[in-house]
Amino acid sequence: MSVVVSTEWLNDRLKNHPENTVVVDTRFDLMDPDAGRKIYLNGHIPQAVYLDLNKDLSEKPQKHGGSHPLPDMEMFAAKVGNIGIDHDTTVVVYDQRNDMFAARLWWLLQYMGHEDVHLLDGGFEQWEKEGYSVTTEVPALKAKDFKPVFRENDVADIEEVQEKLQHHKATLIDSRSKARYLGETEPLYNRAGHIPGAKNFFWKNVLDEEGKWKEVSELERNFSSLSKDDEIIVSCGSGVSACPNVLALKSAGFRNVKLYPGSFSDWISYEENEVETKDE
Repeated sequence: MSVVVSTEWLNDRLKNHPENTVVVDTRFDLMDPDAGRKIYLNGHIPQAVYLDLNKDLSEKPQKHGGSHPLPDMEMFAAKVGNIGIDHDTTVVVYDQRNDMFAARLWWLLQYMGHEDVHLLDGGFEQWEKEGYSVTTEVPALKAKDFKPVFRENDVADIEEVQEKLQHHKATLIDSRSKARYLGETEPLYNRAGHIPGAKNFFWKNVLDEEGKWKEVSELERNFSSLSKDDEIIVSCGSGVSACPNVLALKSAGFRNVKLYPGSFSDWISYEENEVETKDE
């Protein structure tokens, strides 16, 4: 089945298979880190547990590694088990709309070898709009034993990015907006522009005019300038908004797709690394 599921599908799943379903709320605001948890407590999809981008889905920033480095994966695997997930569990992740934080958790679970994980199309906003029930009750979940099987080929570090760009062994894409890619604006970092050689594919272009996920044929058109025979390394600012592009590329039939978790924020933490401001 598709990675992206409808509100109707989730509602049916919660009615008929609640014992083997875990719903995760990932709503977050980069400018107000406490906002996501607050809105979760004010109302969420029944049975949903909250995971926080800063506290759960990433490690604290250090000198190198970017502003949202991957969490300690063994600890994260234990956390995943504690909220009731094992490899037989169907996981549905949602955001406020189709935002980037849900895709980050999708990627993390995929990276740890969990296949049965899905995104709710339209997120919490669509769920509410269609009149499905909302609760403030925090669920009591039964812990399970989650054993990660890491897909090391799904991730690239800065050394690999540098080597493959130098020898033209991979295509690097930057998932941020065109204005940030070109260095015309930069709200988060002290240097503006992009990693030299990166091509711009704004992550929101995988969504249609209504903010829903595009069909496979449309995703294929979105990435038609890329070759499915090439290795694609996906970056953004800090490895979060890259994740919708990873999902979209895989949905469009690209198989050799890696995430550069540190992304631009890691790249510029090395003063000797150059940045580019022209379109490539």
